[in-house]
Amino acid sequence: MSGTITTPAGRLTALARAEATLLGRSRGTLVAALFVPLVLPFSVWSATKDMDLEKSGLTPGTVVLPAAIGFSLIFAVYGALVGVFTARREELVLKRLRTGELRDNEILAGSALPAVVTGLAQSVLLAVGCTVLLDVPAPRAPHLAVLALLLGLVLCALLAAVTSAFTRTTESAQVTTLPMMFVSMLGSGMAVPLEVLPDRMASVCELLPLTPVITLVRGGWTGELSAYETLGPVLTALAWTVLGVFAVRRWFRWEPRR
Repeated sequence: MSGTITTPAGRLTALARAEATLLGRSRGTLVAALFVPLVLPFSVWSATKDMDLEKSGLTPGTVVLPAAIGFSLIFAVYGALVGVFTARREELVLKRLRTGELRDNEILAGSALPAVVTGLAQSVLLAVGCTVLLDVPAPRAPHLAVLALLLGLVLCALLAAVTSAFTRTTESAQVTTLPMMFVSMLGSGMAVPLEVLPDRMASVCELLPLTPVITLVRGGWTGELSAYETLGPVLTALAWTVLGVFAVRRWFRWEPRR
């Protein structure tokens, strides 16, 4: 491969293609990545019947749609990539790749690309499905939804790389991913919108990694976020992204844990 592919784009494409093949062979990862995010939004939809959404200016659609995208990011990107990074490290794949032309950032990006593309496609599909089935109008500020999705994809990939550093085996990835998953689903506005939480609790939850993504997605559809209200979530997401990059450079492991 090193003799025929000399450009970064070519190396990245070749690695992503190989990773997509390996990902397709992992049935457990595929089930969690492809089917779980399609099922969980139904539970959120059922829960909205017990919420006082009118007081917060929300509808079942504007609750379920951001949650569906959040579930896709959590399971199709974050959860899948923790297993991918851990498995490739323990199989010495990452170590061998570093001896070739690939740079470290290319290895990480190429390994993450199939899961990121899967999460992107699934998020778009879920958004369209929620729009049709729940009678959600077209997004009033689509640029916010696009920005949120891009930030979410990058952030989940970074968090997955960091989590893999503390994951010994692919089996233990099912455990090490749980804190991030539970905290995000319960506190980032997926299962319960921040608008219906007590103010003090909502202020704390606003600082969680995926809360800005959910907030911006919902704001993209409702169009109710002002420029000032948009700035906070964007800065929070960027801060977590910077912290993620620092953490990956500091703690990511390229060789098996012993």
